[in-house]
Amino acid sequence: MKAIMQDRYGSEDVLKLQDIEKPTAGDDDVLVQVRAAGVDQGVWHLMTGLPYPVRLAGYGVRRPKFRVRGRDVAGVVEAVGKNVTGLRPGDEVYGTCDGSFAEYALSRSGRLAPKPANLTFEQAAAVPSSACAALKGLRDAGRVKAGQNVLITGAGGGVGTYAVQIAKAFGARVTGVCGTAKVDLVRSIGADDVIDYTREDFAARARGFDLILDIAGLRSLAVLRRALTPRGTLVIAGGEGGGRWLGGTQRQLQVLALSPFVRHDLRPLMSSESTEDLQVLTGLIESGKVTPVVDRTYPLDEAPDAIRHLRAGRARGKFVVTV
Repeated sequence: MKAIMQDRYGSEDVLKLQDIEKPTAGDDDVLVQVRAAGVDQGVWHLMTGLPYPVRLAGYGVRRPKFRVRGRDVAGVVEAVGKNVTGLRPGDEVYGTCDGSFAEYALSRSGRLAPKPANLTFEQAAAVPSSACAALKGLRDAGRVKAGQNVLITGAGGGVGTYAVQIAKAFGARVTGVCGTAKVDLVRSIGADDVIDYTREDFAARARGFDLILDIAGLRSLAVLRRALTPRGTLVIAGGEGGGRWLGGTQRQLQVLALSPFVRHDLRPLMSSESTEDLQVLTGLIESGKVTPVVDRTYPLDEAPDAIRHLRAGRARGKFVVTV
Protein backbone atom coordinates (compact mmCIF):
# COMPACT_ATOMS: atom_id res chain seq x y z
CA MET A 1 0.00 0.00 0.00
CA LYS A 2 1.03 3.65 -0.36
CA ALA A 3 1.77 5.79 2.68
CA ILE A 4 3.40 9.08 3.66
CA MET A 5 6.49 8.01 5.61
CA GLN A 6 9.37 9.56 7.50
CA ASP A 7 12.57 8.01 8.85
CA ARG A 8 13.84 11.07 10.74
CA TYR A 9 12.49 14.21 12.37
CA GLY A 10 12.49 17.39 10.33
CA SER A 11 10.50 19.68 8.05
CA GLU A 12 8.00 18.59 5.41
CA ASP A 13 10.96 17.55 3.26
CA VAL A 14 11.44 14.39 5.37
CA LEU A 15 8.04 13.07 4.25
CA LYS A 16 8.06 10.62 1.35
CA LEU A 17 5.32 8.70 -0.45
CA GLN A 18 6.38 5.06 -0.29
CA ASP A 19 5.04 1.56 -0.90
CA ILE A 20 4.94 -0.44 2.33
CA GLU A 21 3.30 -3.62 3.55
CA LYS A 22 -0.39 -3.44 4.44
CA PRO A 23 -0.82 -3.70 8.23
CA THR A 24 -2.56 -6.66 9.84
CA ALA A 25 -5.11 -6.25 12.62
CA GLY A 26 -4.07 -7.67 15.98
CA ASP A 27 -6.53 -9.00 18.56
CA ASP A 28 -7.49 -5.51 19.76
CA ASP A 29 -7.10 -3.64 16.46
CA VAL A 30 -9.39 -2.28 13.79
CA LEU A 31 -7.98 -2.14 10.26
CA VAL A 32 -9.47 0.81 8.36
CA GLN A 33 -9.40 1.36 4.63
CA VAL A 34 -8.67 5.09 4.67
CA ARG A 35 -10.82 7.35 2.52
CA ALA A 36 -9.70 10.67 4.01
CA ALA A 37 -7.38 12.00 6.73
CA GLY A 38 -7.51 15.30 8.58
CA VAL A 39 -4.53 17.64 8.90
CA ASP A 40 -3.94 19.24 12.30
CA GLN A 41 -1.10 20.87 14.21
CA GLY A 42 -0.36 17.60 15.99
CA VAL A 43 0.81 16.12 12.69
CA TRP A 44 3.47 18.86 12.44
CA HIS A 45 4.61 18.26 16.03
CA LEU A 46 5.06 14.53 15.42
CA MET A 47 6.80 15.19 12.10
CA THR A 48 9.34 17.56 13.65
CA GLY A 49 9.55 15.94 17.08
CA LEU A 50 8.99 19.38 18.61
CA PRO A 51 8.78 20.43 21.31
CA TYR A 52 11.23 17.85 22.62
CA PRO A 53 8.88 16.45 25.30
CA VAL A 54 6.88 14.99 22.39
CA ARG A 55 9.74 12.57 21.79
CA LEU A 56 9.87 11.61 25.47
CA ALA A 57 6.13 10.87 25.46
CA GLY A 58 6.69 7.64 23.58
CA TYR A 59 7.03 8.83 19.99
CA GLY A 60 10.75 8.13 19.66
CA VAL A 61 13.73 10.01 21.08
CA ARG A 62 16.11 9.93 18.11
CA ARG A 63 13.75 9.02 15.27
CA PRO A 64 9.98 8.58 14.89
CA LYS A 65 8.60 5.42 16.46
CA PHE A 66 5.53 5.62 14.21
CA ARG A 67 6.82 6.26 10.69
CA VAL A 68 3.49 6.92 8.93
CA ARG A 69 2.09 10.40 9.54
CA GLY A 70 -1.51 11.43 10.10
CA ARG A 71 -3.94 11.01 13.02
CA ASP A 72 -7.52 11.89 12.02
CA VAL A 73 -9.13 9.23 9.86
CA ALA A 74 -12.39 8.44 8.08
CA GLY A 75 -12.92 5.25 6.15
CA VAL A 76 -14.37 1.76 6.01
CA VAL A 77 -13.58 -1.07 8.42
CA GLU A 78 -11.56 -3.71 6.55
CA ALA A 79 -11.00 -6.17 9.42
CA VAL A 80 -11.29 -6.38 13.21
CA GLY A 81 -9.37 -8.33 15.84
CA LYS A 82 -11.02 -11.10 17.85
CA ASN A 83 -11.39 -8.88 20.94
CA VAL A 84 -13.13 -6.03 19.10
CA THR A 85 -16.87 -5.65 19.61
CA GLY A 86 -19.29 -3.13 18.16
CA LEU A 87 -17.55 -2.77 14.79
CA ARG A 88 -17.43 -5.10 11.81
CA PRO A 89 -16.06 -5.09 8.26
CA GLY A 90 -17.93 -2.70 6.01
CA ASP A 91 -18.79 -0.18 8.74
CA GLU A 92 -18.10 3.46 7.90
CA VAL A 93 -16.14 5.01 10.77
CA TYR A 94 -14.21 8.08 11.85
CA GLY A 95 -11.77 8.79 14.65
CA THR A 96 -8.03 8.74 15.25
CA CYS A 97 -5.13 6.36 14.69
CA ASP A 98 -1.36 6.34 14.31
CA GLY A 99 -0.72 6.80 10.59
CA SER A 100 -3.78 7.91 8.59
CA PHE A 101 -1.82 9.30 5.61
CA ALA A 102 -1.99 5.85 4.04
CA GLU A 103 -4.31 3.53 2.17
CA TYR A 104 -4.85 1.45 5.33
CA ALA A 105 -4.40 2.27 9.01
CA LEU A 106 -4.71 0.49 12.35
CA SER A 107 -6.72 1.92 15.24
CA ARG A 108 -8.41 0.75 18.42
CA SER A 109 -12.18 0.55 18.74
CA GLY A 110 -12.10 3.09 21.60
CA ARG A 111 -10.75 5.70 19.19
CA LEU A 112 -13.41 5.19 16.50
CA ALA A 113 -17.15 5.76 16.08
CA PRO A 114 -19.67 5.27 13.27
CA LYS A 115 -19.36 8.08 10.74
CA PRO A 116 -22.15 10.67 10.88
CA ALA A 117 -24.66 9.72 8.22
CA ASN A 118 -24.88 13.23 6.78
CA LEU A 119 -21.12 13.70 6.25
CA THR A 120 -18.83 12.73 3.41
CA PHE A 121 -15.60 10.96 4.30
CA GLU A 122 -13.73 14.22 3.67
CA GLN A 123 -15.95 16.11 6.10
CA ALA A 124 -15.77 13.35 8.70
CA ALA A 125 -11.96 13.28 8.58
CA ALA A 126 -11.95 16.96 9.53
CA VAL A 127 -13.75 16.30 12.81
CA PRO A 128 -11.98 14.08 15.37
CA SER A 129 -9.00 15.84 16.98
CA SER A 130 -10.15 19.43 16.42
CA ALA A 131 -13.78 18.97 17.38
CA CYS A 132 -12.89 16.85 20.43
CA ALA A 133 -10.51 19.60 21.58
CA ALA A 134 -13.26 22.19 21.20
CA LEU A 135 -15.77 20.00 23.03
CA LYS A 136 -13.45 19.29 25.93
CA GLY A 137 -12.35 22.92 26.15
CA LEU A 138 -15.91 24.20 26.41
CA ARG A 139 -17.84 21.40 28.11
CA ASP A 140 -15.22 19.88 30.43
CA ALA A 141 -12.62 22.56 31.18
CA GLY A 142 -14.83 25.61 30.59
CA ARG A 143 -18.11 24.16 31.92
CA VAL A 144 -19.98 26.40 29.49
CA LYS A 145 -23.59 27.29 30.35
CA ALA A 146 -26.51 28.64 28.39
CA GLY A 147 -26.65 32.43 28.40
CA GLN A 148 -22.93 32.94 29.05
CA ASN A 149 -20.83 35.35 27.03
CA VAL A 150 -18.07 33.25 25.48
CA LEU A 151 -15.00 34.47 23.60
CA ILE A 152 -13.24 32.14 21.17
CA THR A 153 -9.81 33.19 19.89
CA GLY A 154 -8.52 31.55 16.72
CA ALA A 155 -12.17 31.22 15.74
CA GLY A 156 -11.47 30.72 12.03
CA GLY A 157 -9.11 27.77 12.42
CA GLY A 158 -9.54 24.03 12.82
CA VAL A 159 -10.48 23.96 16.52
CA GLY A 160 -12.04 27.42 16.50
CA THR A 161 -14.69 26.75 13.87
CA TYR A 162 -15.94 23.83 15.97
CA ALA A 163 -15.71 25.83 19.20
CA VAL A 164 -17.95 28.59 17.84
CA GLN A 165 -20.62 26.09 16.78
CA ILE A 166 -20.43 23.93 19.91
CA ALA A 167 -20.67 26.96 22.21
CA LYS A 168 -23.76 28.09 20.28
CA ALA A 169 -25.21 24.58 20.59
CA PHE A 170 -24.82 24.87 24.39
CA GLY A 171 -26.77 28.13 24.32
CA ALA A 172 -23.93 30.62 24.77
CA ARG A 173 -23.59 34.03 23.17
CA VAL A 174 -20.37 33.74 21.16
CA THR A 175 -17.79 36.29 20.11
CA GLY A 176 -15.13 35.03 17.72
CA VAL A 177 -11.67 36.53 17.29
CA CYS A 178 -9.87 36.06 13.97
CA GLY A 179 -7.97 37.82 11.20
CA THR A 180 -9.56 39.90 8.46
CA ALA A 181 -9.67 37.06 5.91
CA LYS A 182 -11.75 34.85 8.21
CA VAL A 183 -14.30 37.34 9.57
CA ASP A 184 -17.05 36.37 7.13
CA LEU A 185 -16.46 32.67 7.76
CA VAL A 186 -16.72 33.03 11.55
CA ARG A 187 -19.91 35.04 11.21
CA SER A 188 -21.37 32.47 8.81
CA ILE A 189 -20.99 29.59 11.30
CA GLY A 190 -23.03 31.36 13.94
CA ALA A 191 -20.87 33.79 15.91
CA ASP A 192 -23.00 36.57 17.38
CA ASP A 193 -20.08 39.00 17.14
CA VAL A 194 -16.72 38.86 15.39
CA ILE A 195 -13.60 40.82 16.34
CA ASP A 196 -10.88 41.36 13.74
CA TYR A 197 -7.77 41.30 15.91
CA THR A 198 -5.84 43.38 13.35
CA ARG A 199 -8.25 46.26 13.98
CA GLU A 200 -9.45 45.89 17.56
CA ASP A 201 -8.10 44.67 20.90
CA PHE A 202 -10.79 42.45 22.40
CA ALA A 203 -9.35 43.01 25.89
CA ALA A 204 -10.33 46.68 25.62
CA ARG A 205 -14.05 45.87 25.47
CA ALA A 206 -16.04 47.12 28.45
CA ARG A 207 -18.26 44.03 28.50
CA GLY A 208 -16.53 41.09 30.20
CA PHE A 209 -16.67 37.48 29.10
CA ASP A 210 -17.77 34.63 31.33
CA LEU A 211 -15.54 32.17 29.47
CA ILE A 212 -12.58 32.56 27.13
CA LEU A 213 -11.28 29.62 25.10
CA ASP A 214 -7.85 30.70 23.87
CA ILE A 215 -6.76 28.48 21.00
CA ALA A 216 -3.06 28.30 20.08
CA GLY A 217 -2.59 31.95 20.98
CA LEU A 218 0.40 33.95 22.14
CA ARG A 219 -1.37 36.56 24.27
CA SER A 220 -0.26 36.91 27.87
CA LEU A 221 -2.49 35.70 30.67
CA ALA A 222 -2.73 39.28 31.92
CA VAL A 223 -4.24 40.43 28.61
CA LEU A 224 -6.70 37.56 28.50
CA ARG A 225 -7.79 38.04 32.11
CA ARG A 226 -8.60 41.71 31.45
CA ALA A 227 -11.41 40.54 29.16
CA LEU A 228 -12.98 38.25 31.80
CA THR A 229 -15.72 38.98 34.29
CA PRO A 230 -14.44 39.02 37.90
CA ARG A 231 -15.25 35.31 38.30
CA GLY A 232 -14.76 34.31 34.68
CA THR A 233 -13.04 31.20 33.35
CA LEU A 234 -10.01 31.11 31.04
CA VAL A 235 -9.13 27.89 29.21
CA ILE A 236 -5.76 27.74 27.47
CA ALA A 237 -5.93 25.25 24.61
CA GLY A 238 -2.29 24.73 23.73
CA GLY A 239 -0.12 27.16 21.83
CA GLU A 240 2.39 27.45 19.05
CA GLY A 241 5.88 28.94 19.14
CA GLY A 242 7.74 29.05 22.42
CA GLY A 243 10.93 27.27 21.42
CA ARG A 244 12.08 23.69 21.13
CA TRP A 245 11.53 22.71 24.75
CA LEU A 246 8.21 24.32 25.70
CA GLY A 247 6.70 24.87 22.25
CA GLY A 248 3.93 27.18 23.46
CA THR A 249 3.01 25.13 26.53
CA GLN A 250 4.54 27.68 28.88
CA ARG A 251 1.20 29.48 29.27
CA GLN A 252 -0.44 26.24 30.40
CA LEU A 253 2.26 25.92 33.05
CA GLN A 254 1.66 29.54 34.03
CA VAL A 255 -2.06 28.82 34.39
CA LEU A 256 -1.37 25.98 36.80
CA ALA A 257 0.99 28.14 38.86
CA LEU A 258 -1.24 31.25 38.96
CA SER A 259 -4.69 29.70 39.38
CA PRO A 260 -4.60 29.19 43.20
CA PHE A 261 -3.87 32.90 43.77
CA VAL A 262 -6.54 34.65 41.64
CA ARG A 263 -10.33 34.82 41.57
CA HIS A 264 -10.48 33.82 37.92
CA ASP A 265 -10.80 30.13 37.12
CA LEU A 266 -7.72 29.37 35.02
CA ARG A 267 -7.52 25.98 33.33
CA PRO A 268 -5.19 24.26 30.86
CA LEU A 269 -6.76 21.99 28.26
CA MET A 270 -5.38 18.50 27.87
CA SER A 271 -7.31 17.08 24.95
CA SER A 272 -7.84 13.50 23.82
CA GLU A 273 -10.26 11.61 21.61
CA SER A 274 -12.65 8.80 22.53
CA THR A 275 -15.63 6.94 21.11
CA GLU A 276 -17.87 8.59 23.70
CA ASP A 277 -16.89 12.13 22.69
CA LEU A 278 -17.14 11.26 18.99
CA GLN A 279 -20.68 10.02 19.62
CA VAL A 280 -21.58 13.34 21.26
CA LEU A 281 -20.19 15.14 18.22
CA THR A 282 -22.12 12.82 15.91
CA GLY A 283 -25.32 13.89 17.65
CA LEU A 284 -24.50 17.56 17.18
CA ILE A 285 -23.54 17.01 13.54
CA GLU A 286 -26.56 14.91 12.58
CA SER A 287 -28.89 17.43 14.25
CA GLY A 288 -27.39 20.20 12.11
CA LYS A 289 -25.90 22.13 15.03
CA VAL A 290 -22.29 21.51 13.95
CA THR A 291 -20.94 21.36 10.39
CA PRO A 292 -17.27 20.73 9.53
CA VAL A 293 -15.57 23.54 7.64
CA VAL A 294 -13.28 22.00 5.02
CA ASP A 295 -11.15 24.63 3.31
CA ARG A 296 -9.36 22.41 0.82
CA THR A 297 -8.54 18.79 0.05
CA TYR A 298 -5.16 17.42 -1.06
CA PRO A 299 -4.34 14.09 -2.71
CA LEU A 300 -2.16 11.74 -0.66
CA ASP A 301 1.07 12.66 -2.45
CA GLU A 302 0.53 16.33 -1.59
CA ALA A 303 0.16 15.76 2.16
CA PRO A 304 3.48 17.58 2.84
CA ASP A 305 2.04 20.67 1.13
CA ALA A 306 -1.08 20.46 3.30
CA ILE A 307 1.08 20.54 6.44
CA ARG A 308 3.17 23.39 5.05
CA HIS A 309 0.10 25.47 4.24
CA LEU A 310 -1.43 24.75 7.64
CA ARG A 311 1.67 26.04 9.42
CA ALA A 312 1.56 29.16 7.26
CA GLY A 313 -1.86 29.95 8.74
CA ARG A 314 -3.75 29.54 5.48
CA ALA A 315 -6.48 27.18 6.66
CA ARG A 316 -10.04 28.49 6.95
CA GLY A 317 -11.30 25.61 9.02
CA LYS A 318 -9.57 22.36 8.10
CA PHE A 319 -7.38 20.85 5.40
CA VAL A 320 -8.04 17.23 4.48
CA VAL A 321 -5.97 14.60 2.63
CA THR A 322 -7.95 12.28 0.37
CA VAL A 323 -6.81 8.70 -0.24
